[in-house]
Amino acid sequence: MLKTINQRVSIILLLLAIGYLYLSYQLPSFAYTNVDADVLPKALGWLLAVLSIALFFSKDSETEEQKARRDIPRKDLGMIAIVFLLILGYIFLFEFLGFILVTLLFIFFSSLILGYKNYITNGIVSVLFPVILYFAFTEFLQINLPQGILPF
Repeated sequence: MLKTINQRVSIILLLLAIGYLYLSYQLPSFAYTNVDADVLPKALGWLLAVLSIALFFSKDSETEEQKARRDIPRKDLGMIAIVFLLILGYIFLFEFLGFILVTLLFIFFSSLILGYKNYITNGIVSVLFPVILYFAFTEFLQINLPQGILPF
């Protein structure tokens, strides 16, 4: 039944879409809004479900070159694992340390791990990007982001 890699991946994506849709339908609705907060999650869940079904029925036959490209070298697996751990650290420290500090650390260390060696540019970008984004969200969009241990 599941002959190609596309069919196997589509089943996993469809199950993920079903779980995501279940959780998005649990979001509360608000009475006095034109577009509710659950519209985008529901739309993305349905889009993922439709695209995973389309992937299941796609007629792409896999060549030997495509199979060879799918093999990931051990060195790259280690890098993927480290970036995954950085993402988990970002998620768990987000509330405690705050948006600016955690995003600064994430950008700086992920850039280093992925091979960017210009420390000055990396430092400038990793400081300016979260600071500008934080003030854009808090001042212009009036959206509160976690300030964490910083006093502002």
